[in-house]
Amino acid sequence: MVDERIVLWGESRFESPYVFSVFVALTEKGLPFEVRTMSLQAGEHRTGDYASRSVTGRVPALQHGELWLAESSAIDEYLEDAFPPPLHPRLYPEAIVPRARARAVQAWLRSDLLPIREERPTSSVFNHAGTQPLSDKGKAAAERLVAGCETLLPPGASALFGPFCIADADLALMLQRLLANGDPVPERLASYARAVWERPSVRAWLERVAKARNT
Repeated sequence: MVDERIVLWGESRFESPYVFSVFVALTEKGLPFEVRTMSLQAGEHRTGDYASRSVTGRVPALQHGELWLAESSAIDEYLEDAFPPPLHPRLYPEAIVPRARARAVQAWLRSDLLPIREERPTSSVFNHAGTQPLSDKGKAAAERLVAGCETLLPPGASALFGPFCIADADLALMLQRLLANGDPVPERLASYARAVWERPSVRAWLERVAKARNT
């Protein structure tokens, strides 16, 4: 029998925004999967055969049968192709233009806004770790984020491109970095981020965070 099990490899603190993205994607798809964690602080991702199998030695990695795949946006896209609609819920918009824009949002959040990612780490969102006031660079990055969101999110919309897509989860998390630390966010963007945060897939992640914190 061919081994088709799905394993999501992540980090033990459940603070990675990239593991979060893939966890939400798997949950939204309704796929059964196992979560295996490693301590990044102890360097477990650089030991054994994980580094060679994942190629990058980073988290997350997806193990699907014999396939190993790293990099969260690549995994999200793989899941959409391997488990396509209508049999499985859609992760990306159906039409080519909004689908391309959703991928662009994911790329933007992973490659830009570094001061926000550094000064408002996901530990401050998921585990309520304290932070200092934003630096001038952090404030400038926050202004760029808000401006981009104002452009991307249509007035009155609850999602970027019609129905929820995985880019909504990624963008809501970036906004939560500001919201969790009391930084100013326009109310319509705050409402959008809070609504995404109530999705069952996100709540399932937050339950994992709580369990990791209490062990």
